[in-house]
Amino acid sequence: MYHITDYTKSKAEEIGVEVRPSTNPSKKIDVFCDGEKVASIGAIGYGDFPTFWKEKGKAYADRRRKLYHQRHQKESLGEYLAKWLLW
Repeated sequence: MYHITDYTKSKAEEIGVEVRPSTNPSKKIDVFCDGEKVASIGAIGYGDFPTFWKEKGKAYADRRRKLYHQRHQKESLGEYLAKWLLW
């Protein structure tokens, strides 16, 4: 099970959503707006910015963030939420 970081919790608060551990075993986080689930985000087998920062340092995490943003250019709701909350 994925541990939701303080980074993600603070980012969620900034945009007015709530995050909880995902009920989907292949995802990290379920995102709720006004009590209603709007998306499941973050593939469980992949890293994210706060995890990389904790495990490998900020410089490494910054590089991974840059590469993530280069690979993910779409702006669907799930994509937006993943970029905002996990990267």
